[in-house]
This record gives sequence, structure tokens and C-alpha cells, in this order.
Amino acid sequence: MSPVSLLLNILWVVLGGFWMALGWVVAAVIMAITIIGLPWARAAFNIATYTLFPFGQKAVSRDEHLGRSDVGTGVLGLIGNIIWLVLAGWWLALGHVVTAVILVVTIVGIPFAWAHLKLAGIALWPIGKTIVPA
Repeated sequence: MSPVSLLLNILWVVLGGFWMALGWVVAAVIMAITIIGLPWARAAFNIATYTLFPFGQKAVSRDEHLGRSDVGTGVLGLIGNIIWLVLAGWWLALGHVVTAVILVVTIVGIPFAWAHLKLAGIALWPIGKTIVPA
């Protein structure tokens, strides 16, 4: 991780990134408790880590990254994302959008607000994504 990414990640954690990562962990734990929610729990834990340290990483589609489709990028992934959107995605995305609006008021918060908006999109459709170095 570059020094700039490290500094941005430290500021990110202090300025609200920790709370949103905690929201992702809560969603993952709730999904894991219901045994049928394990695929969503895995995706939520991966994105919780990304939410905690977003700078220096990016989320990409697994089929684009690996060059082949898998279960999460096909029809089952689509169904899984629709279920996720209804159960947890909308409130995680809402949390990211509200945090972005609060941060965009300050000049210093604009890069963090942009990161929250990218995470809001991922919150709506996380299945089939992988986190890679930027």
C-alpha cells in the first residue's frame, strides 16, 4: 500500500469508515446466522474489509477479473443480488449515501464522500464482485 493510500485509509477509518464497515459486519453476521445466508455473509465480510480500507483497492466483477464466469456471476448471482438488495443492500447503501452527503459539505471530505458513493453502488449489488489492488 502506498503512503498516500495508507494516510487516506487512516483518515477514512477516523471519519466514518469504521462505522460503515461495522454495518457490513453486522449484515454478514445476521446472514451467517441463517445458514442459507452463508453466500451473502461471505460477500459481506469481503466488502466489510474493503469498506474498512478502500483506498488502494477496487471492486471489480469476478468474471472480468478472472476471465470466466462462475456461480456468483451467472443467474444464481443475479438472484442472490436481488435477494440481498431486498434484505440488506438498500439500508447499507442508504448509510453510505447519508455519510457521503455529510462528508461532501467539507472540502476535506469530498474524496471520502466519493468513496462512500462507490461503496453504496457495491452495497446494492455485491455478489460476483472481488476486491483487487488498484
